Amino acid sequence: MLCPCRFRLYVSDCIRYILPLMRHKYHSCDILYLYFNFSLMCLRWFHGKITRDQAERLLYPPETGLYLVRESTNYPGDYTLCVSCDGKVEHYRIIYKDGKLSIDEEEFFENLMQLVEHYTKDADGLCTKLMNPKLMEGTVAAKDEFSRSGWALDRKELKLLQTIGKGEFGDVNVGEYRGTKVAVKCIKHDATAQAFVAEASVMTQLRHNNLVQLLGVIVEEKGSLFIVTEYMAKGCLVDYLRSRGRTVIGVDCLLKFSLDVCEAMEYLEANNFVHRDLAARNVLVSEDSIAKVSDFGLTKEASSTQDTAKLPVKWTSPEALREKKFSTKSDVWSYGILLWEIYSFGRVPYPKIPLKDVVPRVEKGYKMEAPDGCPDAVYEVMKLCWTLDPEQRPSFKALRNKLQQIGTMLSVFTSPENCASI
Repeated sequence: MLCPCRFRLYVSDCIRYILPLMRHKYHSCDILYLYFNFSLMCLRWFHGKITRDQAERLLYPPETGLYLVRESTNYPGDYTLCVSCDGKVEHYRIIYKDGKLSIDEEEFFENLMQLVEHYTKDADGLCTKLMNPKLMEGTVAAKDEFSRSGWALDRKELKLLQTIGKGEFGDVNVGEYRGTKVAVKCIKHDATAQAFVAEASVMTQLRHNNLVQLLGVIVEEKGSLFIVTEYMAKGCLVDYLRSRGRTVIGVDCLLKFSLDVCEAMEYLEANNFVHRDLAARNVLVSEDSIAKVSDFGLTKEASSTQDTAKLPVKWTSPEALREKKFSTKSDVWSYGILLWEIYSFGRVPYPKIPLKDVVPRVEKGYKMEAPDGCPDAVYEVMKLCWTLDPEQRPSFKALRNKLQQIGTMLSVFTSPENCASI
């Protein structure tokens, strides 16, 4: 429970700080939640409304690469990046133009986090690359916040065993924590870790049997972050389907996986969360063959931009691609694509259609044909998800009811035990 004093917030402050920082990341209902958790210091280098002189005092004694971001005093609505370099402080105006942020009007970023991430890798015209954030005084460290809420784990008790995945921002490992097998996302870069702290704080609020469960978080002083979750022995759903195929996986298990994901999404829907990247690759399968949704926006947070070119076009709804309007209804569209993946045993959507042609054809009403062997009733559900008008798409609750009715009609309901051996 948060202290009541931390709820003395103003909507104008929320709009000023959170929307530009985390633009296009969360459903609008979640913006206030992020503000309530702002003391986690996901953006601990952001000092708000301070003057040029105050910034220079904060960056003293001189240390090349020490930096902070503040609101611009000369250009309201813009920001200033303050960097210590060779004994003096340089102030770079961050321009807010056409919904994006830029210093040189050559590189543009969706939010401050992405801008800072860029310049921690390369000076790219600055006096130096960003090396060490100047922490905002008077805020609560993420490590302390997670400790108080019971989510902080002891690094000494975590043993990393094997790397099972690598990405631009870190590794995924199999590990052990107090004798229990776990999965560990290791994010090693400080600026990137800040982004993942925000997502981990959201994950602490989520608990459902069909969501990959967060077990805890380790935040190290040097900026590294370890997100520890339950271990999903059978890997991602798309690989599971492809490696086994229709000769091994029956219609009963396909429907069970469909319902598993739908129930997870119904839970997110009820709690006003939007996944934004629902696909079979982001669904994991447990040892007992329960499908669980993972990566609640983590992949999106790690993206360098939110440009439409960076979005998974074949899974993203037309309105999200066109207007970047993400909602539960855009998740429903993606769920229809995921259903197609399940019943095609992991095929890539829109086969034989060039990527550049997918969106124009979809916007003209094109819908993929049913996968081979897919029950007609399930294909009808897919087409409902692909309704062009988002308001006409069903809710996840309605989808679950339809799938349960299909299971009864086809008499293919199965228990998890029946799929566990696959």
